[in-house]
Amino acid sequence: MTPADGSRPAPRAFSLRARLLGLLGAAILVTAVLQGMVAYRSARAEADQMFDYHMQQMALALRAGLPVGPSPFELDVAVDEIATDFVVQVWTANGLQVFRSSAHVGLPQRAVLGFADVAAQGRQFRVFSLQARDQVIQVAQDMAMRRAMAGSMALRTVAPVAVVAPLLMLLVWWLVSASMAPVARLSRQVASRQADALDEVAEAGLPSEVAPLVHELNALFARLRQAFDAQQRFVADAAHELRTPLAALKLQVQGLKRADDEPTRTLAVTRLNAGIDRATRLVEQLLLLARQQASASSGAAASPVCLADLARQAVADAAERSRAGGIDLGLVQADTTTLPGHAHALAIALRNLIDNALKHSPPGGAVDVAVVRDGPRLLLSVDDSGPGIPADQRARVLDRFYRVQGTADEATGSGLGLAIVKAIAELHGASLSLDDSASRGGLRVVMGFDLERRQPLAGS
Repeated sequence: MTPADGSRPAPRAFSLRARLLGLLGAAILVTAVLQGMVAYRSARAEADQMFDYHMQQMALALRAGLPVGPSPFELDVAVDEIATDFVVQVWTANGLQVFRSSAHVGLPQRAVLGFADVAAQGRQFRVFSLQARDQVIQVAQDMAMRRAMAGSMALRTVAPVAVVAPLLMLLVWWLVSASMAPVARLSRQVASRQADALDEVAEAGLPSEVAPLVHELNALFARLRQAFDAQQRFVADAAHELRTPLAALKLQVQGLKRADDEPTRTLAVTRLNAGIDRATRLVEQLLLLARQQASASSGAAASPVCLADLARQAVADAAERSRAGGIDLGLVQADTTTLPGHAHALAIALRNLIDNALKHSPPGGAVDVAVVRDGPRLLLSVDDSGPGIPADQRARVLDRFYRVQGTADEATGSGLGLAIVKAIAELHGASLSLDDSASRGGLRVVMGFDLERRQPLAGS
């Protein structure tokens, strides 16, 4: 039934402990019943064999002990007063009955040698007939009495099963409860956590079936901690960096209001547009940084990427800007080797590297982009003809919001371009180096990808 708000009902949960107890209890019960039935039938069969053996031995014991007299009545011995399970009759070869242990039970005169089931006087008898010299000895037993005695013996055999089965179920209940105790403890530990508690769950003492789940849960908590930390850093950095351009925009708007003549107003509008462009650029870079951090924390799977194709597209996208600035932009080498990576992130890195190179290259300069296979490594390089970066500041420019002092970038840049490239390189396990460009005289930036890297990419 669908709730009134249209949301799907939560799937019905089940108790693994209750399911195990139910299934094991049912298995024990079914096994006990089957074992009881088999034991009962086996005990009945053994009892029948024992009774048949007793009948046979009784007949053999009477082979030479009964005389033949002139009259059957003189030899008729009635022993009804004595309680006995067996009926004995002895016949001569002429059909004369010379002995009968019970006067009330008369077996048929015609006997089948060996064992036979005979009906007499509305009752069923098990009869053993034996011919000894000139006599036929018959030993019979009432089947009703035999079945009662056999059933009693079989029930005594089954009784231990009926006692052991409940004890075994109690033992299973205790063992299952004890085995599920670590899971119950883990459930209580997770249920008692606060919403912002992302510390690891204790993995000690957990069964091997549950330990992988807890390990993956701790890995998820680690990614969430990384994402929350990145979010907090991003918010703090964004608040810090946006304060200055927004304050400058406010001052420029006030200056525009105070402008009395057209030249002053034109200068104020120009400065305001430049401030808006700088704020727009900063917001764009902040959004790129936030997107890159989210991608690194989301665990998105890597896929085969042709870096040369991405480089061609990036160069084509920046061609108009390079022509407007009088800068020669070209892809000097493009090896088509593929690598596992994130195409969108690598495209952002290429765009930032080319934008930085174009921004710092003078008119008439050149920017060279290359994708080169170097043994087990794939190198992406961008060379420009700009002023370069002093060696003592090359490590600092990879930090967020750091701008090279004494350059135009210190006033107009966001300080995030190379920081984003560094984050993308770390995502792919790639190296990032800044050196002097031997071919163009400016800065050379190289990202090196290890093609034999077997461990998964960070965040993938």
